[in-house]
Amino acid sequence: MAGTAPKPHHPLHRKRPLSWALAALVCLASIPAAQATGVPDRVYVSNEKDHRLQVFNTRGDRLGEIAVCQRPRHMMFLPGHAQIIVSCGDSDQLGIVDVTAGRLVATVPVGESPEIFDLSPDGKTAYVSIEDDNVLAAYDIAGKKPLFQVQTGKEPEGVLVTADGQFAYVTSEAADAVHLIDLAQHKVVKTIKTGKRPRRLALLAAANELWVTNELEASVAVIDTTSQQVKHKIAFNVPGVPTTDITPVGMAISPDGASVWVGLGRANRVARVNAADKTVTHQVPVGRRAWGLAMHPDGKTLYVANGLSDELTLIDTIAAKPLRTVATGRTPSSVLVEP
Repeated sequence: MAGTAPKPHHPLHRKRPLSWALAALVCLASIPAAQATGVPDRVYVSNEKDHRLQVFNTRGDRLGEIAVCQRPRHMMFLPGHAQIIVSCGDSDQLGIVDVTAGRLVATVPVGESPEIFDLSPDGKTAYVSIEDDNVLAAYDIAGKKPLFQVQTGKEPEGVLVTADGQFAYVTSEAADAVHLIDLAQHKVVKTIKTGKRPRRLALLAAANELWVTNELEASVAVIDTTSQQVKHKIAFNVPGVPTTDITPVGMAISPDGASVWVGLGRANRVARVNAADKTVTHQVPVGRRAWGLAMHPDGKTLYVANGLSDELTLIDTIAAKPLRTVATGRTPSSVLVEP
């Protein structure tokens, strides 16, 4: 993943012993079939080094794993929530996972080293940041074909498509900026300087605010989506932790929009920010390098992927305290909660 540590482009994948493979098959077969109960009960964690999605229930009990493409990163549900789409950085693909069958059912070839993506409102088009080509690329998911691409600053990562499908915001880590892209005209129409190494995006639509994490500045920039200008910066300080180790990346918004949770990376904390007055109200200790965050639909539990300690931490958002921490596969990247 783009950020503080370089990644190999041609990793060596050693063969696993047959006994491990058989165990993995048993584990896959043991995942209970997803049922349309209307109650969220599945949490998916992508493991970059194991090339798998780990499956948990919402209480943090491990249910199994799903083999996918190489180095899975960002995940989203496709419309209907029967399938998950996942970007795979080393095999240069988007993988499609059938959640009921618990297996990879299709792949879409994309550019080299795909990072984050977002979907068009109808779910038919994926807009993917292609790090090595410095572009935002659009792909027809069903047709498995490229549609167009737009040049960005170097090392694009975060992608957020507006609700009307007309625009996309894209972070450029090396340019310290967010680009506003007109998806019909296929061009950048605004570049907004945000801070050092912007990574991820979160939209508070009711407040007309786009929040941007600045990994190497220990801050979040808040953009007014009406004027397309930065109107506020939120600085993070963790007692006893150097500012250089406070590396915010992932964010999750509470269902009522009152709080934004920010993963502070190597500070091994997650911060709760009051969305209205922009004050940091809590800092919750978690595992090592907390980046990937996801919120339960009821807003009571936050799930945090700890990339360097190979763990998932569940946080009680009301008490702002950890509930439990469970082991995942190697290098958990992102978290996806069943809606």
